Amino acid sequence: MRILKYLFLLLLLSLVALSIFVATQKGNFTVERSKIINSPKSSVYNYVNDYKNWRDWNSLATEDSLINITYSKNTIGKGSSCSWNGKQGDGDLQTTNIKENDSIIQTMNFNGNSADVSMSFKDTLGKTKVSWKAKGKMGFLFKVLTAFNGGAEKIFGSVFEKSLINLDKKLDYEINTYSVKVNGLVNNPETFYLAQTFTSEFSKVSKNSGIVISKITTFCKKNNVTISGKPFVIYHTYNTTNELTKMSVCIPIKDPIFFIEGSDISSEKLQSYQAVKTTLTGDYSHTKKALDKTLEYIRANYLNADKAISHIEIYSIGRNEINNPSKWITEIYFPIRQKAVSKPTVAAPKPTEEIAPKPKVEKEIPSEF
Repeated sequence: MRILKYLFLLLLLSLVALSIFVATQKGNFTVERSKIINSPKSSVYNYVNDYKNWRDWNSLATEDSLINITYSKNTIGKGSSCSWNGKQGDGDLQTTNIKENDSIIQTMNFNGNSADVSMSFKDTLGKTKVSWKAKGKMGFLFKVLTAFNGGAEKIFGSVFEKSLINLDKKLDYEINTYSVKVNGLVNNPETFYLAQTFTSEFSKVSKNSGIVISKITTFCKKNNVTISGKPFVIYHTYNTTNELTKMSVCIPIKDPIFFIEGSDISSEKLQSYQAVKTTLTGDYSHTKKALDKTLEYIRANYLNADKAISHIEIYSIGRNEINNPSKWITEIYFPIRQKAVSKPTVAAPKPTEEIAPKPKVEKEIPSEF
């Protein structure tokens, strides 16, 4: 009996000693990892900036098939967030600030630990160096865990390393798997649409388009306006030298409606028109290849592009329908005037299809960007 008392006392003293040891350990930690990702900076930034993609690359999710993730209504940019519970614990992550195509700042709570998290993106000759850093404070239980598992540096460092490897593999396939097909001449019917017109830098087109599409879609739902097709963008001008474009982000509607003067949303109509259609399957970063290939087709077939606008892009399948960039489908249309009579070897137009609209130059509405 006395031996049992001594053993119990020894165990108690050991627990007290362990508690004192853990309590006196530094609670602050800083962990940082970097990796070269084999994809363009804008593509990497846009992919990481959307919490919908978090499940596909963060190791906390990829290694736990039963993890439950809840997303905020808006999953992109400042103010977006997600929370999770899984076999490795519970946590939440919120984006507090961003710098377009440069950095993402977040706050994280995970198993009683809090941290400020940052990810920076640096272009490296077509690839991207991603630097991921967490600086925070550990709770008591996590101190106990780290005491037996190599510390916060090893635990969080392992999560970062695995996640960056996953990100590279995922994007290497998703971003670099694409196809461009010039479909030829098509006839498109007249279309009524709602739009907001503004000038944007090339690098912000995707972000601005997403904001306006969401805004107009919400307007339609609140006012019982029937949406009749996929969102599209009319590029009125497309300055490749200054990388600026005047653009209208549009949602097709069944019937025209009227707005009070001064509204930043307008109701317009595209006349029917003939165009050269090109289909891009894949990430938007390959749009330039699709545009170049379309212009080559126009020149090779002695067609006259309509100079009233640059071109139109219809998002047949976009990021709102599916997270995989390799499966996005963008239809690109270059409106054509009458064909020049030149050589008799001009390729015959392919069968027509009904999809988009003939643009006219619209009055620019002040931008909110």
